[in-house]
Amino acid sequence: MLPHRHLAPLTKICELPPMPNSSDWNGVDIAFLDRDGVLNIGSKNYINKVSELIVFTDAGDAVASIRKSGFRICIVTNQSPIGRGHWDHERLAEINSALQEELLSQNPDAHLDLILYSPYSPWDNAWSRKGNPGMLQIGRQILDATNKQVPINDFDYGPTYKPVEEGNSFMVGDRMADMKAGLSYGIRTFQCDPDIGISDVISRVLNFNDMGDNI
Repeated sequence: MLPHRHLAPLTKICELPPMPNSSDWNGVDIAFLDRDGVLNIGSKNYINKVSELIVFTDAGDAVASIRKSGFRICIVTNQSPIGRGHWDHERLAEINSALQEELLSQNPDAHLDLILYSPYSPWDNAWSRKGNPGMLQIGRQILDATNKQVPINDFDYGPTYKPVEEGNSFMVGDRMADMKAGLSYGIRTFQCDPDIGISDVISRVLNFNDMGDNI
């Protein structure tokens, strides 16, 4: 069970927006970010429609700061309401698009380079559902293949995934599943306060001597 990609099939060529200040991406550093509780206020009843989306007021500046520090942004979010039958992929696309629009209104450098999501319910035991690292595995390969198409059968995916150089890459989430996903993937992993979001750990993630949190 592979993850899904916002508004595109996984195999579509990834055309990335320019980095801030016309700088070059080093091709390695990726910020893997959860969505709810990190970029927007979460809810135990899910974010079910655009009107329920409340983006943290400083999230745009935080995303821009991360990109200005040389990172691509890859959102990795569990979205089981689809698998549970509450609503569909089209509803989620509306919410994710509204999130990107609001972040860019806060800061024009707050691009989300790639958005991946796992639509499966917990009982599906999908490798792409956090705390498994499946979305991080696929996100790395899509961003590595910028301007190239990756055939679906060419993805390295699953427990036998062969790790690559991750540089200063990191994962930020607010829940234990996020921690497990980042740590099992083998990168610096940070748990933020869901009432504060990404700004709670922004100084830490950009301090490359900070090795993150443990379970």
